[in-house]
Amino acid sequence: MTETTPGWLTPDELRSARARMPILYVEAVPVRVDDSGEVTSIGLLLRIGPDGTVSRTLVSGRVLHHERVRDALLRHLEKDLGPVALPRVPASLQPFTVAEYFPTQGITPFHDPRQHAVSLAYIVPVTGDCRPRQDALDLVWFSPQEAASAMVQSEMPGGQGALLKQALAHVGCLS
Repeated sequence: MTETTPGWLTPDELRSARARMPILYVEAVPVRVDDSGEVTSIGLLLRIGPDGTVSRTLVSGRVLHHERVRDALLRHLEKDLGPVALPRVPASLQPFTVAEYFPTQGITPFHDPRQHAVSLAYIVPVTGDCRPRQDALDLVWFSPQEAASAMVQSEMPGGQGALLKQALAHVGCLS
C-alpha cells in the first residue's frame, strides 16, 4: 500500500528514521485560565498503551516534513482535544522548554524506548469544549495542586510527569 499523504512515513520508514536520527515532536499542556490569566486547571488525556496499561499523557505528536511548528501544534490539539477545543496558541512560538527523549534511560528525565526525540513543549489555554478523539479515552481536568501530586505524576509515562511539573513551575503554580 502506498502512502499518498505528503509528510507521512510508512511504518518501516518511520522505524528506520527513528533508529538513525532524532525526531521532532511538539507537546502541549492544555490549561484553563481565569479572567486574570491565572491557570485554574490542567487537562490530561487518559490513554491505553499498546501493552494495555492505562496512563495520563499530554497532547503530543510528530512534526511532519514541510509542516510549520504552529500547524503541527494545532493539528495535534485538534486531533486529541476535538475540533471545538478552541486552543489559543501563543503568539510567540518559543517553547517553555525543550524535552529530549532518549531510548536509554537515565540520560534525561525523559525516556522513549522507540527513539531519540526532541520535543518543543508549550502551555496552551483552551476555551472551548474538549472531547478527546483518536486513541484517548478521556480528558480529565485537574487543579494545579492535583496535577503536581505524586499520584498523578506516577500515572504519566516516559518522564511526562517531569515535563508537567516544569509547565506548572513556568506558570507559577508550584510553591
